[in-house]
Amino acid sequence: MKQINNKEGFTLIEIMLVVVIISILVTVVLPRLTGRTEQARISATRLQIENVGMGLDAFELDIGRYPTTSEGLKVLLVNPGNTKKWNGPYLKKEVPLDPWGNAYIYNAPGKHNNDYDLYSFGSNGVEGGDDDIGNWTEKAKE
Repeated sequence: MKQINNKEGFTLIEIMLVVVIISILVTVVLPRLTGRTEQARISATRLQIENVGMGLDAFELDIGRYPTTSEGLKVLLVNPGNTKKWNGPYLKKEVPLDPWGNAYIYNAPGKHNNDYDLYSFGSNGVEGGDDDIGNWTEKAKE
């Protein structure tokens, strides 16, 4: 009769111990990584607002005014046809969506700034709350 060698492989207790250790690591590390992802999105939003703001400033230097709300941000890429002073494009590529997949909101004149407001509704995609990021908010200036 052949004997079964029980010395190879893992015991049930060893496997359960590994599963418990992995579970503990996931519960500790996952929230930290999630926080970093949100922090990275906020930083990217700030940078995008700043970059578009530089294009808006260049447009204002050439034309003598900021684009109207109805003209929107598209005039930074395409001549609106109503001025000979347009010397764009003022951005290298189209204005991206914010990191949450929503379009940036542009209003001129703005409610928060005399010239214009440029902002994202943030993670909840709805105006108001603590997550909006605009060219007037502390989050945009940090």
